[in-house]
Amino acid sequence: MQSDNVVNKIVGMRSDGMKFGTERTRALLDALGSPDEKLKIIHVAGTNGKGSVCTYLTSILLAAGKTVGTYMTPEVYCFEEQFLINGSTDARLTEECLLRVQKAAEGMADKPTAYERQTAAAFLIFAKAGCEYAVIECCMGGLLDTTNAANKKILAVITSISLEHTAFLGNTLSEIARHKSGIIKGCSSVISRCVPEEVRPIFYSLGSALAQDVSGINEESGGTSFECGGRKYFTRMLGCRQPYNAATAITSAHMLGIGEESIAAGISAAYLKGRLQIDRIGLTDYITDGAHNPESFIPLANELRGRYAGKRRAIIYGCLSDKDITSVLASLKGCAEKITAVRPLNYRAMDYNKILEECRAAFKDVAEADSVQSALDTARADVVAVCGSFTLLKEAEEWIEKRR
Repeated sequence: MQSDNVVNKIVGMRSDGMKFGTERTRALLDALGSPDEKLKIIHVAGTNGKGSVCTYLTSILLAAGKTVGTYMTPEVYCFEEQFLINGSTDARLTEECLLRVQKAAEGMADKPTAYERQTAAAFLIFAKAGCEYAVIECCMGGLLDTTNAANKKILAVITSISLEHTAFLGNTLSEIARHKSGIIKGCSSVISRCVPEEVRPIFYSLGSALAQDVSGINEESGGTSFECGGRKYFTRMLGCRQPYNAATAITSAHMLGIGEESIAAGISAAYLKGRLQIDRIGLTDYITDGAHNPESFIPLANELRGRYAGKRRAIIYGCLSDKDITSVLASLKGCAEKITAVRPLNYRAMDYNKILEECRAAFKDVAEADSVQSALDTARADVVAVCGSFTLLKEAEEWIEKRR
C-alpha cells in the first residue's frame, strides 16, 4: 500500500456510506492490540455542542498538565485535525497509524467503513503518542455509533438533544435520547442543561448528573463572562449556548478531580474555529459558523438580530441532503436582507435546485454562486455570514486568509 495515498483512500471510501453497530470497530481495535484500553476515555455525544465541549475539556486537561488526544469529526480545514495530540496535529504519526489500520481492516471478512477505520486510528494514534486521556466525539447518535466500541470509559457527556438524523435515530426526542444514552457504559455521566427536561429522566435513570447552572452571562469584548457554581469564568467562544457548554465541561472536570485553577484557565484558553467565528476585514465582519440544524442556528440568529441589528446583513448558505432546510431558513428569516445559495463541495450535498427553491421561499433577495469564494467576492454588506454546513468553511477560511 502506498503511504502517500492512505488519506485519499480513506476519504474516498466515505461515499460508500456509514454502517451502524460497534462490532466491526471492536474487532478492528482488538486486531490492533486494543489501544483504547490504554486510555482514559471521555465520550461526548449530543445533537449540538459536542465540538465545543470536547474543546473545553481538552483545554482544561491540558491546563492541568495532562497529555490529551482529541478525536472530532468531520474535519473542516485538514484531515489530520480530527486527531489532535495536546491540541496539535502529527501528520507522520497519523499516516503511520492509518497504514496499520488499513492493513488490519483489509484482513477482515466484514470490511470496516471509512469512519470505523478513522475511529480505530484515533485510538491507535493517541495510545502511540502516550496520551493519558482521550476526548472522543460521537459521529452520529451514540448506542450504535462506531466510537461506542471503546472499552473502559471514565466519563460520558451528553451536550444536547434535538431532532436530527431522524431516519436513523428516531422521530421523537425520547428515541434520540435513548440512542445518545447508549454511550453510558459502566462509567459516570453528565448531561448539559441544554438537554430538554422531558428526556432528562432517561439519563437520570442511568445515574447521570446535571451540569451546574449558569448565571450572570455578560458579553464582553472578545468573549463572554458568566458565573457557574459561585465562581466567575470567561470564554473566548461566542454564542448564547457557550456558557452552558462550558458549564457542562466544568461539571465534568469536577467529576474528574481537576482543580479549580486549571478549570478556569482551560475555559478561558479554549477556542474552536468555525463556531460563530468573527473576522473583521476592512469595514465588514465575516462570520463563519458550522451551524447545520435548526437548534444550532439559534446563536447565529441571535447575533444577526442583536449585535448587527440595523446593519446591512448578508448570508451565504448551502447544506447537505439530510438537513431540514425549511426549518433552518425559517429560523433565519429577518436575520439578513439577502441570501446567496451555494453548493457544498461534498458528495452528500443537497440538490442545488432544492437549495435555491427553499431560499427563494424564505427570502426576497436571493442570489446564486458557483462557490463560496465567488459569493464572498460579490457580497456587499456590513456583516456576511457563511453557514449551513461545515463543508463550506474551508473555502471561506481560504478567502478570508488571502485578505487579512
